[in-house]
Formats: sequence, C-alpha cells, structure tokens
Amino acid sequence: MFGGVFTFGGNKKGLIIGEGKICVPPYPLIDNVFLVKRLKHNLLSISQLCDSGYNVTFNKDMCIIQNKDNSSFFFSKRQGNL
Repeated sequence: MFGGVFTFGGNKKGLIIGEGKICVPPYPLIDNVFLVKRLKHNLLSISQLCDSGYNVTFNKDMCIIQNKDNSSFFFSKRQGNL
C-alpha cells in the first residue's frame, strides 16, 4: 500500500513513503514493512507476525517472538514506554 496512510493509536496518521523487507542475520526475513514519513521508531505489526505463524508474548520487562516450533528468535527488553 505504498503511498497510503498508516493510522496510529489516538487516530494520528502517517504517510507511507515506501514498503520493503527487513533482514538482519541471523533473524528471519520480515516482509511488507512500511516506511512511514517522520517516524522515529521501528514498528512491527503484531497481527502481521501472528498471521505469519509467529508467537508473540509480552511481559512487564520484554517482548518475545517465537518461531512456529516455539524456539525464540527475537526478544527486546522494554526501554521506558517503548
């Protein structure tokens, strides 16, 4: 949906200026990633990850994303409100 609009929480909007893939070895490729104008943080669509077969778990300290076989391939520690 290149050129479309992305809606954030609070109904704020951002202009989609590109679409691509992210691949940071040794992590798997993530398709259909939007580049949103003036966005200062990377956003992952939790529903898109779940629809692709990944399991996503949050707790008060971190987010864990697991492969279909429940092996962890990515985690991120919480940093403030992010």
